[in-house]
Order: sequence, then structure tokens, then C-alpha cells
Amino acid sequence: MQHITLANQARPNDEVLFQEVAGEAVLLNLASERYFGLDPVGTHIWGLINRNMTLQQVHQDLCETYEASSEQLQQDLLTLVTELADAGLVTVCE
Repeated sequence: MQHITLANQARPNDEVLFQEVAGEAVLLNLASERYFGLDPVGTHIWGLINRNMTLQQVHQDLCETYEASSEQLQQDLLTLVTELADAGLVTVCE
């Protein structure tokens, strides 16, 4: 498991299918046939990741969008990206 920071960027893997339903999303890794569900905030983050934003830029967007502390949003973002990377749904790079 790699150490992920806001300086990193996450890119969706090519083998991942995305389907949004009622503000929530389901991701399917075609290689592993593993499903992953996202709540509305996770779905918002997935959309930002797909726009090739750095995690710092994603964090800034979250701070402007949601009423939560910067520290909490950072922790939640890095936790989600770590889970996505561990599930093979994104690749994290510098």
C-alpha cells in the first residue's frame, strides 16, 4: 500500500465501468469483476478525478462545496482514494 497525499493524482483505470443512479455510483472493475459503491460525495469525487485534477484540487473543490472542516475532508478524500487504489479502480501517480 502506497502513501497517498494531496500532491498525488488519481486516474481511473481503463478496465473500470461507472454507472450513476440517483446521485450514487457503482464502479465495476472488469479485470477483477469487483463492484464498489459510492455515496453522493464519493460520486462527486469520482467526477473530479475523471477531470484529471490533482488531489489538492479535488480537496479545494470539496472545501468549497461541503460544510466540513478542511482536515476532515482531506482525511475522507485520502481514505477513499486509498480504497479505490487498493481495489484496482484508480492508479495513483505523482
